[in-house]
Amino acid sequence: MKALVTGATGFVGAAVARALVRTGVSVRVLARPEADLRNLDGLPVEQVAGDLRDPTSLRAALKDCRHLYHVAAHYALWAKDPSIFYDINVAGTRNLLEAARAVGVERTVYCSTIGAIGLPPEGGLGTEETPVSLEQMAGHYKRSKYLAEQEVHKLAKEGLPVVIVNPSAPVGEGDIKPTPTGQVIVDFMRGRMPAYIETGMNIIDVDDVATGHLLAMEKGRQGERYILGSKNLLLREVFDILSTLTGIKAPALKLPRGAVLPLAYLNHWFANVTGIPPRIPLEGVKMAKYKMHYDCSKAIRELGLPQHPPEIALGKAVQWFKSHGYA
Repeated sequence: MKALVTGATGFVGAAVARALVRTGVSVRVLARPEADLRNLDGLPVEQVAGDLRDPTSLRAALKDCRHLYHVAAHYALWAKDPSIFYDINVAGTRNLLEAARAVGVERTVYCSTIGAIGLPPEGGLGTEETPVSLEQMAGHYKRSKYLAEQEVHKLAKEGLPVVIVNPSAPVGEGDIKPTPTGQVIVDFMRGRMPAYIETGMNIIDVDDVATGHLLAMEKGRQGERYILGSKNLLLREVFDILSTLTGIKAPALKLPRGAVLPLAYLNHWFANVTGIPPRIPLEGVKMAKYKMHYDCSKAIRELGLPQHPPEIALGKAVQWFKSHGYA
């Protein structure tokens, strides 16, 4: 049985490809010609060149594949030209799933994001059913992923066999272009975290996220979404774990979000003028307003999603970043 994985050069996609290889699946990966292939080193996969914006390349990549894991996305908190989020995350997803339907792929798992799931306005845990709208999406990445999910839901209603997974904040090995969460870990390890804005996140081991993709392929209900998450933590708690793992003192100074927001706007303006990514991402500061805490019980109950402790996941991330020269 052959499966195509998009985004396999990235953090989550590479973990999915590794998990598939371990189970004996024949894996084909779609990669742009200029992609960084370090995450595929030593992995026995077939590489094909293609681009989500090129439907012809997608049909060729999907030939003879029974399953599709669509993990690729433009994942960032800033871009000089925001249209790239919509070209890749929305139009690219539609191109790929329409190609999958055309060539007869039996089943697809689409990787969305926790950011496309709502949070109760009165506080509490978000679930797969929490109402949310485009207007509530902060930033182009979240907006584009929300719109991409709408495309997936529409195709599912038309009969496309697809399951949606929404990872929370994965951490672990292979974060070669550090995700926003990975960058927090790197900055902490470099001693570049003198202060912080309190917020909340849900941490999960990236290998558990990968297993969740495979379980969704096997057990997920068509058209359903599943939160792939584990433990809800405050950022201060994450720093305490990192301090224990590294011996580096956790920052003690907690800043009010309102004090940092003007600096973030200024940094955002400067980034748009110079093209240099902001050190204080505006969307990150805006998102810090919310405690991104979620109820992950549906994926645990229906899929059997594993729940390794965040201390293990963060420990793997720390060791990987250290051994690869990030800190």
